Amino acid sequence: MSFPAYEEYKDSGVEWLEKVPEHWVVDRFKRSTVSCRNGIWGSEAQGDENDIKCVRVADFDRESLTTCDDIPTTRNVTESERAERTLSQGNLLLEKSGGGALQPVGFVVLYDSFEPAVCSNFVAKVELADGMNPSYWRYCHAAAYSIRLNYRSIKQTTGIQNLDQSQYLDERAPFPPLPEQTAIASFLDSETSKIDSLVDEQRRLIELLKEKRQAVISHAVTKGLDPNAPMKESSIEWLGEVPEGWTVTKLGFLSSKIGSGKTPRGGSETYVDEGVLFVRSQNVYDEGLRLEDVVFISNEVDEEMAISRVENGDILLNITGASLGRTCLVPEDSPSSNVNQHVCIIRLEDPEQREFVAMVMKASVTKSQIDAAQNGAAREGLNFERIRQLRLAVPPRVEQQAIVSLIDSETSKIDAMATLAERAIELLQERRTALISAAVTGKIDVRNHSSALSMN
Repeated sequence: MSFPAYEEYKDSGVEWLEKVPEHWVVDRFKRSTVSCRNGIWGSEAQGDENDIKCVRVADFDRESLTTCDDIPTTRNVTESERAERTLSQGNLLLEKSGGGALQPVGFVVLYDSFEPAVCSNFVAKVELADGMNPSYWRYCHAAAYSIRLNYRSIKQTTGIQNLDQSQYLDERAPFPPLPEQTAIASFLDSETSKIDSLVDEQRRLIELLKEKRQAVISHAVTKGLDPNAPMKESSIEWLGEVPEGWTVTKLGFLSSKIGSGKTPRGGSETYVDEGVLFVRSQNVYDEGLRLEDVVFISNEVDEEMAISRVENGDILLNITGASLGRTCLVPEDSPSSNVNQHVCIIRLEDPEQREFVAMVMKASVTKSQIDAAQNGAAREGLNFERIRQLRLAVPPRVEQQAIVSLIDSETSKIDAMATLAERAIELLQERRTALISAAVTGKIDVRNHSSALSMN
């Protein structure tokens, strides 16, 4: 869908705005506000009248540009401490501390709830002036964030980013008349909602493809390829019957090494721009190694950690945290690498079995064993002995190769469809960002698009 432009424009004198509609005002963000007050963390909840919900940066919904529906954190904040800090519907929340290289500090969301709350000390409450539409201004800040307007207001003397909020609010922004702010906000509420629905559909498709992928792997590595093959009891309740000629064994009996790495002395301070690839749990996925967020250690540090060097053909398994159980085979052409303490190296006695065993590690029967084998109520992770005890059914060598070939063929088709869905999400999100920017900077005129708002 294409949208018309305004009839007349003027030079805004601001680089990120370029030309704006002739009748719009260009002024500093702070003119849209009455106050920008830092939040408060308070003390532990006491179960008394001073307990109140506390919005953290983690509660920002960065897609809807609002806070999450359910705020999980309750803090104890006295009446005097919460004075002028209690949030009202229509306030904006400005992230002033936190962030990182991929998600810098300075994001803004709308507080759209009637529930009394405060915001944490990493967030500032922004009260808007009369004549300012809150929804328009969340979109305006989102457009500014998308072009990194916040960058020059970021101060970083330690590992945490801090936003100089006064400097940021001194940046210049577009001020349409209030009726146009309202029209733009309504238009974007509707159009972004449509885009978000399409994104959700693609995400559901990706989840279904992941389920299908695992089902293909699980069936092949436990039942084989011949549906008419004679079966036998495995004597393991959760495994059931397996084809005759298959052997049920423990992973430890097939392995020459089961062990993990460690954090180098000095931690992340030892990372270098190039050197030996240092594999962390965020690099290990069932679909393979992901090296977008990769770090390196020097050859000297690698020497100190020689025991945890990775060999091509090793199986890597995440053994702690939210990604526990993710696993992949290290490719034959992988560069020299080492691992940290959250990643286990599984090296097989027989290299010819590693592709099949790597597939078994992705199967639901193995994932279930891993889930059941986590240590303690705190679900701390897997120890090496529990990994050695993992049970798997192993077919003859020729059948292993046939199973691996079939799985490779089927999962490559599934992965290709998932890649297309991921690309569709990227394009939709780019479209969303571009639409917000175009509307709040006046590149398109949406005043007379009430009909567009009702279209599917």
